[in-house]
Amino acid sequence: MKTFPSLPPNPGVSYIMPVLNEAEYLADAIGSIQRQNYSGEQEIILALGASSDDTNQIAAGLAQADPRISWVHNPANDVPIGLNLAIRASKHPVIIRVDAHSEIPANYAEVMVTKLSETGAANVGGVMLAKGKTPLQKAIARTYNSPFGMGGGSYHGGDQEGPAVSAYLGCYRREVFDEVGMFDPNMRRAQEWELNFRIRAAGYQVWFTPEIEVGYWPRNSLEKLRKQMYTTGVWRGHMARNSQREWKHFAPPALVAGLAFSAMLAAIGLAARKPKQVAAGAALPVSYLGGLELAALRTGADGPFDWLLNIVCLGTVHLSWGAGFLRGWLRGAADTVDHSRVV
Repeated sequence: MKTFPSLPPNPGVSYIMPVLNEAEYLADAIGSIQRQNYSGEQEIILALGASSDDTNQIAAGLAQADPRISWVHNPANDVPIGLNLAIRASKHPVIIRVDAHSEIPANYAEVMVTKLSETGAANVGGVMLAKGKTPLQKAIARTYNSPFGMGGGSYHGGDQEGPAVSAYLGCYRREVFDEVGMFDPNMRRAQEWELNFRIRAAGYQVWFTPEIEVGYWPRNSLEKLRKQMYTTGVWRGHMARNSQREWKHFAPPALVAGLAFSAMLAAIGLAARKPKQVAAGAALPVSYLGGLELAALRTGADGPFDWLLNIVCLGTVHLSWGAGFLRGWLRGAADTVDHSRVV
C-alpha cells in the first residue's frame, strides 16, 4: 500500500464547494466552515452555477464580508467541472470538499488533517448524518441514515475506523490529483466514488473515521428524492457497466426487475383466470411490502404517520435507484443529469 508522507504542522486548507440553487442552505454551510477551530491558513472557493434563486447574491454578500471566500463560475452546472475549477483556483496542500447542503463540525479540518498525516491516506471522510426540518424531510433523513435505505456503507453510520471504498465529501492530499487526475468531468453523479476508485487502483488508501459526523440536509420532497435517486442509480449502473462495481449495488435493480416480472405474471394470470399464477405474481410484491413495513419500524418512528412516511421514502429510494441502475447498466448514463436541485 502506497502512503503519503506526514504533512507539516497546520498546513493550509482549501475548502471547495459546488453551488446551485442553495439560497436556503448556503449561509449555514459556509458558516460551519467559518467556525472551524483550525489554526492553519484557510480559503473557501465556491463553484457558482447558474442559479435561478438568490444563491449567487448571497454568495457575493458572504464574500464581501469574508476575504477568505472567492468563487469561480460554473455556468454548465456540472458538479465535477465545478470541483475541478475550484481545485485549480486553490493554493493549499489540503483540499476539503464541502457540500452546500452540509454543515461540518468545528473540529472537522483539525481531525481530518490529522488523520491524513497519521494514516498516509490520500482521502479521509467521516459519517454523513442526515437531518430534516419538516416531517417528510426527517423521514428522508432517516432513510439516509438507515442501513435499509442506503445499504449500510461506512459513511452511512459505520462505527469502525479504517480503509474504505469511498468517502463522504472527502479531505484530499493535493498531490493525489497530480497522480490520478481530477474529478472526471463526464461523471455528472457519483464522481467521488469514481475518483476514489482510481485512488485505490493507484495503490493509495481512502480512509473512514467515525470520529466526525457531518450534518446533511437531504432533498425535501418525494419528487426531488425520486429524481436524485434515479440519476444516482443511472450513474452507478453506468460505472458497473465499466467494471467499477460492488455486488451489493445489484440488489435494488434485481428487486425492480423482479417486481416488473411479478406484475406481468399476475396480469397474465388475471387475463387467463388462473388464480395460482396470480398468487405467484403477487408473492414478491407482498413480501417486499412486508419487508418495507419491518424496515420502516427499525428505521425509527415516533408514531404511525412517521412509520408510513418511512415506508414511502424507503420504497422511493429502492425503486428509483434500482430503475436508474438498470437504465445505466443496459444503456449507459449518456448525459443523464440530476434535476432535483432545479428550482
